[in-house]
Amino acid sequence: MILNERDTRHEQVLSVGRQMMVAARTAPKGKGVDIIEIAMVGGDDMKVLSDKMIALAEENGMKFFLRDADNILSAECVILIGTREQAQGLNCGHCGFATCAGRTEGVPCALNSIDVGIAIGSACATAADNRVDTRVMFSAGLAAQQLDWLPGCQMVFAIPLSASSKNPFFDRKLKQETL
Repeated sequence: MILNERDTRHEQVLSVGRQMMVAARTAPKGKGVDIIEIAMVGGDDMKVLSDKMIALAEENGMKFFLRDADNILSAECVILIGTREQAQGLNCGHCGFATCAGRTEGVPCALNSIDVGIAIGSACATAADNRVDTRVMFSAGLAAQQLDWLPGCQMVFAIPLSASSKNPFFDRKLKQETL
């Protein structure tokens, strides 16, 4: 039997994506409270995500959303990692307010932000261990958040995955028409 790598690559990348979701889930959480949500986007939903990013670029004028929207279409799948907002009651002041109760509505608990960051780091380390290319994208995360793909999450980041001869998520240029 001869098995060509090109014939197995997609399933291998999806398998790494599943491992990344487990790594994000098992990452340490502040006070041991797990308010992280994780999902994998693939298939036709990749185009939905890219289209939403293009719409956001038109709304906010941030041209890098267009570049990232094109990058998403080069990925095998995208991992979404987000956090629901929940004050941890430590009154630590890391959010800029002296107490959790004194926080202005809409200001995230710093521990929630740290938790999502640690989960992203664990997921990306898993991809690196498996030699799968990634890039953490605020743009795609915001699009996924607005699509409500991680319901209840106030902060979402996206991690596209690729296994090709060159990482499509680095050394990127804006499309000429976006300059």
